[in-house]
Amino acid sequence: MLDYECAYLPERSVRMHYKYVQNASRTFATAVIARGWRRFGKYFFHPVCNGCDECKSIRIDVENYKFSKSQRKTIRRNEQTQIIVQKPTLTQAHLDLYNKYHAYKHEKDGWSHRNISQREYHENFVDGAHDFGKEVLYIIDGKLIGVDLIDILDDGISAIYFFYDPDYAHLSLGTYSLLYQIKLAGILELPYIYLGYWVEGCKAFAYKPKFQPQEILDGFPHITEQPLWEKWNSGSEKLKIKN
Repeated sequence: MLDYECAYLPERSVRMHYKYVQNASRTFATAVIARGWRRFGKYFFHPVCNGCDECKSIRIDVENYKFSKSQRKTIRRNEQTQIIVQKPTLTQAHLDLYNKYHAYKHEKDGWSHRNISQREYHENFVDGAHDFGKEVLYIIDGKLIGVDLIDILDDGISAIYFFYDPDYAHLSLGTYSLLYQIKLAGILELPYIYLGYWVEGCKAFAYKPKFQPQEILDGFPHITEQPLWEKWNSGSEKLKIKN
């Protein structure tokens, strides 16, 4: 395992524990995601940083979710947006949109950026999907404007990655894609949306506490251990997580 620059906290390094799984089942993915792992392609991983445990896993409680007034406005704003849920694919439109989004984030937020290759995109977002990985396509007037990569698990939806056309930023597609995940989970009778990690002070995660109620998991329990998720709200009265 190698250390490299942390994308969440300045002047920190990160170390990841990776597990390559050639033919992961939905049951396996459900078990490890519920214990704080994440997935890209055929790799499952979680941080194991020396002297740092700032990454906490969070998930939305779908069964008790109530859409806010502003969120309902976002849904209405996207009434003309076509949505397709399917097995992940790779087209030139996917690559062009991905690269356009990251060039925009490079200029706006200082993200590092280089164009992704077909091979890299396939390895990260298409390969390893099996029967549980899906892409949610957002389309207006026949044009692809957003791609949301998700895993549909036994107990919820795991949000993997979302990118969109910055020319349509007025539609709040990032918010809308997560609201659609919540609606989809409700339709499928799945209780949770796994949002990945929360890191206190990380600007990129500032949107996550807006989707309440939530639960938080400290650490990465072994597969033989039951994960202890606790109710959590990153407000003025934050629950203290025992380290």
